[in-house]
Amino acid sequence: MLRCLELAQLGAGSVAPNPMVGCVIVHDSRIIGEGHTSPYGGNHAEVNAIHSIKDASLLPHSTLYVSLEPCAHFGKTPPCANLIIEKNIRRVVIACLDPFAQVNGLGIKRLMEAGIDVKIGVLEAEAQEVNRRFFTFHQKKRPYIILKWAETTDGFVDNARTKASEPSLKITGETANILVHKWRSEEAAIMVGKNTALLDNPSLTTRKYSGKNPIRILLDGKLETPESANIFSDEAETLVFCEGEKEKGKRKNGAERIPMESVMNLQAILSELHTRNIQSVIVEGGPTLHGSFYNAGLWDEIRRFVAPLTIEKGVKTIALNEPPEAETQVGNDRLLTYRNR
Repeated sequence: MLRCLELAQLGAGSVAPNPMVGCVIVHDSRIIGEGHTSPYGGNHAEVNAIHSIKDASLLPHSTLYVSLEPCAHFGKTPPCANLIIEKNIRRVVIACLDPFAQVNGLGIKRLMEAGIDVKIGVLEAEAQEVNRRFFTFHQKKRPYIILKWAETTDGFVDNARTKASEPSLKITGETANILVHKWRSEEAAIMVGKNTALLDNPSLTTRKYSGKNPIRILLDGKLETPESANIFSDEAETLVFCEGEKEKGKRKNGAERIPMESVMNLQAILSELHTRNIQSVIVEGGPTLHGSFYNAGLWDEIRRFVAPLTIEKGVKTIALNEPPEAETQVGNDRLLTYRNR
C-alpha cells in the first residue's frame, strides 16, 4: 500500500478533478503490475495496473492493492469495480472509501457481491492525506484552500506602496521562487485580490517550472484592473469576481466576469468555484485577502516563507494564532507550514 501511495502522487497536477490513485497487483509475494491514474479523462489506476501485466492468467491468483475505493459508476471511463470482477481477481485491499456520492461504498459493495475478499482501511489516514484536496472538495463542498506568502524576519510582506511604478520588495531567493511555481502547477487555481493585481501586475503562471498553468482568479469588485494587465494574458483562463449583476457573462480580454453582491463574501465565491469543479486554490495575496480567509476559518494549509531580511517598516503580514506544524529550509529562506485541523 505504501507503493500505491507513491504511485498516486505521480498524478499531482494532472488528474483533478479525479483523485490521485495508485494501484499495485501482487502474485506470490511479488509485484507483477502497477499503475496510477492517468491525466483527467484517461484510465484509472486499476485499469493501468491490470493492463501492465504480461501474463493475465495470474490475475485470478493475485491480490490487488489500491489507495482508494474502485469506482462503481460510468464517468469518463467505465467502472473499475466491473473490470476487477471481469478479470476474476479474488482479493482486493483498499486504503479508504471514496467520498464521491456516486461511489462512496458502492464499489466495495459491488466487489463483495461478486464474492471477492475485500479488506478496507490499510494506511487509511495516509491515503486520505494524499487526496486531501479531493476529500475536502466532496466533504466540505468547497475547494481546498492554501494560503501562501513570503515575509521578512521582522514581519513585512512588502514596502509601503500606492502605485505600480514603485518597486516591490523582493523577499525570497530563486530556490523558493521555483518551488512556488511548482506548487502552482499542482493546484487547479490561483487567486489574488485587486491590490495585488494593480501593484504587482503578476502573471500567475508556472514559467519557472514545467507544468500546467492554474486557472487565475481575480477579486476586483469595481473592475479596476486594466485590460493590459498580465493576469489577462492568453496563457491561462481567468475568472474575475466583481460586483454588479449587469457585468454577468461579459468578457475582459477573454476573462469571464462573475458578479457577486460582495467580492468579500468568500463562502459564496468558494461555492461558485465548487460548482465549476475547481478542487483547489492557492491564494497568493495580499495580506487583506489572506487575513479574510484565515479569520473566516476558510483555509486548509498555510505556506509561509520567512526570509533573512529586515526592512523595519512596510506592509505587515497577518497574525497567526497557532505554531507551525513543520519548518524546512528552502535555499536561504525558512518555510513554515500550518494545517487547519
